[in-house]
Amino acid sequence: MADLDYEGFWKETLIQLRNDLGEEEFSGWFSDMKYLRARFDEKTGENSIVIGIPSAFHRDKVKSRYQNEIILKLQKLSGTEINLELEIIGKKAEKKETSLPQPAKNTESAAEKTQKPKEKREKHPQMRDDYTFERFIIGENNNYAANAAKAISKNPGKAYNPFLIYGGVGLGKTHLMQAIGNFVHENSDHRVICITSETFLNEYIEDVRQGKMREFRNKYRKIDVLLIDDIQFLTDKPGVQDELFHTFNELQNQKKQLVFTCDRPIEDLKKFEERLISRFGLGTKADLQPPRYEERCAILKSVTQTRGVSLPDDVIDLLGKNIASNVRDLISALNNLINYAELMGKEITIEIAQKHLKNIFNAPRQANLSMDNIIRVASEYFGLTPNDLKGKKRSQNIVFARQLAMFIGREMTDNSMTEIGQDFGGRDHTTVIHSIDKIKGKLLTDPTLESTIENIKRAIKDYGAKH
Repeated sequence: MADLDYEGFWKETLIQLRNDLGEEEFSGWFSDMKYLRARFDEKTGENSIVIGIPSAFHRDKVKSRYQNEIILKLQKLSGTEINLELEIIGKKAEKKETSLPQPAKNTESAAEKTQKPKEKREKHPQMRDDYTFERFIIGENNNYAANAAKAISKNPGKAYNPFLIYGGVGLGKTHLMQAIGNFVHENSDHRVICITSETFLNEYIEDVRQGKMREFRNKYRKIDVLLIDDIQFLTDKPGVQDELFHTFNELQNQKKQLVFTCDRPIEDLKKFEERLISRFGLGTKADLQPPRYEERCAILKSVTQTRGVSLPDDVIDLLGKNIASNVRDLISALNNLINYAELMGKEITIEIAQKHLKNIFNAPRQANLSMDNIIRVASEYFGLTPNDLKGKKRSQNIVFARQLAMFIGREMTDNSMTEIGQDFGGRDHTTVIHSIDKIKGKLLTDPTLESTIENIKRAIKDYGAKH
């Protein structure tokens, strides 16, 4: 094949790299490269292209970060295997100048220039720049997860791999996962992908349809850190689960870091491949629980400092005691109050907070009404354990307590029948509907049952306020 043809492949490879990496990263590493020649080794029968590169430092960085990707693109474009050789150009000039004081300074400047992409890396396009460890409030209910995340960010792929963060809505799973990604992105040359499971699924479907699975696999298996949010949405999707399994294995074998979030323990996911669940079991799992009162107050103070707003202690106390569901609801209520005061030109007082947030305080979900708490309180009320309600025992007292807990869960939360069934050991939605109907029927014939339900509801709210 003619030399000109190889140069054409190289130019097309550069175009693809520019699209993949973005202008700043591409310019930092590839703008000073120069196509020199093609070479055929008669002994080995191998084809190579030789690319000029300005320094040994530059060469080593490109080889470690991009060489495999470049070779893959060249092979795909040419239809044959092409090796990449990087040759330092301007070498004689560098040697001549090293004996003089001034050129030594110039050599240092050249090295500094090659490091610019690392020093001035742009914000990662897939992550929020405010999702950092500095803005994550650590308390008793999340300190294990936070400490593991920090350790991972400093040495990705070395320990706690894979890492699964699970818990209810608004507890900081995405924040903590992206804090890992942001730290790695800002403090190393590692390539990071951070996506939702929905994005992963949609890309998979589209690339299968277009016959681009090789590109899909190269994208996700040639990186250093893979972060996937809300993997529960891959339930009952065997094709993409199979792809995730092989991607998982490939990255783990290369000692690359994997981090996932889920809204429940991985063992509770139904219609999820057992071999994939077993892979998660090889790593570290961290359960995020709703923050306690002291942590809620610390979160409120942190947000007010960030926004430059002064909030009286009695207002912080009011919010901390009345919004116990999750961090997202807590911050939302605070921002709502601050925005109202700014628009109305008023100072925030306890009276204004009580009046403006009255409806939020009275919403059932603010009593920290996770299904775990409902199951815990209901089982304790009947002298049982949470596992009794989630398990398969069919004794009369357990069945009644289970049905009542499902009924209360449906009344006190926004959870669907399917979600409630998942929380009770993976039962389907028809079981939940049957249980609710049974309790409704008993309410018509048992005048004491309504009082029992109200007592349990009160106990659930009290438990939520304390935790």
